[in-house]
Amino acid sequence: MDDLLDKVAVVTGAASGIGRGMAEAFVDAGMRVVLSDVEVDALHSTTAELRAAGADVHAVVADVSAPDDVTELAEATLEKYGAVHVLANNAGVYAGSRPSWDSTLDDWEWILGVNLMGVVHGHSVFLPIMIEQGVAAHIVNTASLAAAVGGSSLYGATKSAVLALSETVYLELVGGGFQPRVSVLIPGVVDTNIFDSERNRPNRLSDVGPRPDGWNIEAARKAFALGTSPRVIGEHVVRAIHEERFYVLTHPEWKGHIEHRMRQIINGDNPTQLPPPGR
Repeated sequence: MDDLLDKVAVVTGAASGIGRGMAEAFVDAGMRVVLSDVEVDALHSTTAELRAAGADVHAVVADVSAPDDVTELAEATLEKYGAVHVLANNAGVYAGSRPSWDSTLDDWEWILGVNLMGVVHGHSVFLPIMIEQGVAAHIVNTASLAAAVGGSSLYGATKSAVLALSETVYLELVGGGFQPRVSVLIPGVVDTNIFDSERNRPNRLSDVGPRPDGWNIEAARKAFALGTSPRVIGEHVVRAIHEERFYVLTHPEWKGHIEHRMRQIINGDNPTQLPPPGR
């Protein structure tokens, strides 16, 4: 997409973190943005801040794991702006224990519902609209380095599925001659509150698996607080949309780790992990 001015973007998980960073970058590109999140107060606060700065934004509360909510999100977008040109399937949560078999079925249902089925619902609802519009459009699916380097259990499983699904949908759209394009965002350590995902966990899925031995949540929070700004990630996404670039790898220092994993697969070697960059 060459020109984003006055185009309409929808961002899920937009109240904070990478979602907010993308929303801010879209606004700066001249877009009108629908911000969606399950966290009501944070969503309205973020929307009010962007609107006070002059942005044309609209808030819709939605749980992406619920298909009816995603349908209502699309309907609200069309009612407000009349079209949708960019969809950022970004909403995500972190859950799971180590070893992975200690995770509960509630852990699995929650993380699959948001991280994977949220993307599925976004595709199912928004892609037909984008195709029918007959103009340039773009979907951005948020995966993770966990999908590319391995070593993560529940979270990695969902993000690996998002990566594989995105690749397939991209090929289907190109092969079918359809206008929309797809990018998959593969971020590393970003300054988000992903480790506080439990604040939005539904009560019906309250059976939480034990944390791994030695797990230090405060250390994890501090490490991520030193990560890349979400706004920088949003700028990566805007460039990828302009370039119609599929893979959006925001932390190139991990390329060697991705290559290490790919070589193991090609060579038929058993999995091993490299230490993080800089260690």
